[in-house]
Amino acid sequence: MSDGSETPQARKGGLWGGRFSGGMAPEMEPLNRSLDVDRRLWREDLEGSRAWARALGGAGVLDPDEVAALLSGLDRVSGRLSGQFPGDAADEDIHSLVERLLREEAGAVAGKLHTGRSRNDQVSTDFRLWGMKAAGDLEAAVAGTVGGLVDLAERGMDVILPGYTHLQQGQPVRAAHWALSHAWPLLRDAERLRRAGASASVLPLGSGALAGCPFPVDREALARELGFTSISENSMDAVSDRDWAAELLFAGALLGVHLSRLSEDLLLFSSKEFGFIRIGDGYSTGSSLMPQKRNPDVAELVRGKSARLTGGLMALLTLLKGLPTGYNRDLQEDKSIVFDAVDTLALVLPAMGGALRSTEFRPDRIEAARDTELLATDLADVMVRAGVPFREAHDHVGTLVRLSEEGGVPLSDLPDQTFAEVHPTLGDGAARAAFDWEKSVEARAAPGGTARARVRDQLDAVRRRLDHRTDA
Repeated sequence: MSDGSETPQARKGGLWGGRFSGGMAPEMEPLNRSLDVDRRLWREDLEGSRAWARALGGAGVLDPDEVAALLSGLDRVSGRLSGQFPGDAADEDIHSLVERLLREEAGAVAGKLHTGRSRNDQVSTDFRLWGMKAAGDLEAAVAGTVGGLVDLAERGMDVILPGYTHLQQGQPVRAAHWALSHAWPLLRDAERLRRAGASASVLPLGSGALAGCPFPVDREALARELGFTSISENSMDAVSDRDWAAELLFAGALLGVHLSRLSEDLLLFSSKEFGFIRIGDGYSTGSSLMPQKRNPDVAELVRGKSARLTGGLMALLTLLKGLPTGYNRDLQEDKSIVFDAVDTLALVLPAMGGALRSTEFRPDRIEAARDTELLATDLADVMVRAGVPFREAHDHVGTLVRLSEEGGVPLSDLPDQTFAEVHPTLGDGAARAAFDWEKSVEARAAPGGTARARVRDQLDAVRRRLDHRTDA
């Protein structure tokens, strides 16, 4: 995308060809050309061009017949591009292609469309239009994946799962609580995508190359027509601002990280060693050598894509960090980076959502894996309720855990006498009351906890967020 170089044909009488006496070097042409990347902006380029034609008419630069001819010609160009995109076009970029086709359809009046407009504000406008829609589409796709976690949580409401810290069993939680622990980060990601779309919704059209438009075009009307919420305040900033793209890539990269963490849990929990879940056959593969293998490839592939997403963010930030004021041709690279991130997320989100909906818990394996040491904190809580300071209770329970390990018996199977000897508040069967899985999770009834009512509150809150997004 550039404010300058056209195809060799354009040099013979195009936008800027008069400045040069010869054609572009053959080695330069493929480096200069970006049509293979920016061709997907053709709808946005036509949309912006229609609005610009009307704005020039409103400013008195074009008469009504000229505006009508341009609009009719742009409609015919749209028909040609939507029918079959020219695969062998030699044009430099999508803007050159559209202008050439418009000239074929509308004649000499096509040369008036670029009045007051630069490739710099044109490409920025097209890219932002595309980005606004892409952010909205990704937000919807994230909602679909969150819906998969909601479905999984419903299936796990009555399943009590070992909860982990440091990859060691910590405390029991409802499996639904675990599933929803991945839903909340994705909802935050959806909100970040929404904000990135809002950040893109600033109209640069009418900024020209860098100094603004010399004709009295109504930029506020342009913004309304094209669906932007505001107009850019500074023309030099407008043509080079890619903050919204960096925000979109950051939202996508963090979304990729969250999907990667979810994938890691799915991989661990579906392994032979854990066996807590089973992902549906449609999201798993086998081995070309080992007949017994059942690989949860969906999670590995999604986890791998997170590297691509974080790399794209770094690439754009590196691209932007050394640019001087105004538009620079380096920015031709921004589109391939953003397109790739959006394409990647559009690929992985539906697959992950489907995998989650296919996943089943395996209560027998989960129950077999639960160690009563998971209830050590509940044992300390028994002492706390009897008036023992928590730090003291913590120390006493640590002693009991050590004794159970030394004796080779589960914590819950220690003799009543041992509990009473460590501390009298644990005598007379008081310690036994702590070894109840359901009571343990139900005791965590503070907001955000794993008690059934609190998990139900979470489910309701997540559904409200999803419904609100749909209504919006």
